[in-house]
Amino acid sequence: MSSESSLPLYRSHSRSFETNKFVYPVLSRRSKGISIGINLNPDKICNFDCIYCQVDRRSEAETRFVELDQLTSEIDDMLALVTSGEIYQTDSFRTVPAELRRLNDLAFSGDGEPTTYKNFDRIVQSVAEIKTRRQLDDVKMVLISNATMFHRPNVQKALSILDKNNGEIWAKLETGTEEYYRLIERTTIPFQQVLDNIADAARRRPLVIQSLFMRVHEEPPSTEEIEAYCNRLSDIVSSGGQIKLVQVYTVARQPAESFVAPLPDSAVDAIAERIKQRTDLSAEVYYSGT
Repeated sequence: MSSESSLPLYRSHSRSFETNKFVYPVLSRRSKGISIGINLNPDKICNFDCIYCQVDRRSEAETRFVELDQLTSEIDDMLALVTSGEIYQTDSFRTVPAELRRLNDLAFSGDGEPTTYKNFDRIVQSVAEIKTRRQLDDVKMVLISNATMFHRPNVQKALSILDKNNGEIWAKLETGTEEYYRLIERTTIPFQQVLDNIADAARRRPLVIQSLFMRVHEEPPSTEEIEAYCNRLSDIVSSGGQIKLVQVYTVARQPAESFVAPLPDSAVDAIAERIKQRTDLSAEVYYSGT
């Protein structure tokens, strides 16, 4: 199957699947396979209000509270559906190409920042136990996070559980300056708190940095902003932090604001190349059409 014919699957990141409330499968371009998403924010509440977010916050959420028993039951059932191959008999996944018919990870993601959930460590432990019981040690547990809550004791406990269970942290960092951070993320949380939390977490284990760049009012990030962003990456490394990979990508689905648009492939490539030149870190690119 060509990338063009699989594009609708990559763009479909619905937070629902059949009767599930919290667990959903997606064909992930960054995971290069099936990722089982775990939505801990069904109320659609987030401490960021990113201008590029694809979550529709205009409609009221049908589910407001996470029910642990139902969530773990949904995870167990979804693992059985994917590992047995039955998922590829469903209408949504029957066109997945053979090379992508693999379970890559269980991802804490969804309609908001997962680490804001008050019992985050308990849920991470429960998911780890299910994965162990099903003998899926090679399947990753991925936390996709804006890193704002990494300093909380229960979140640090959850990160330690991830470390012991083939876990990986994908921390959001896509700006270099406070001004641009305010424009893109629209939050009252200080930029320095995010930077400090990422650096501290990276000193304990290697992180993946996820960075989405876009055009805002037809303008790409300035050269000065990209240089400042590279400086922030260098700061993390120079403080003893470990960065295993930088994911450089752009808008692939409908964003929250109409003035946001994807970067052309050449611009994504140029940013990744600049990161490599300035920081000597590995960078992978993902385009709007893949």
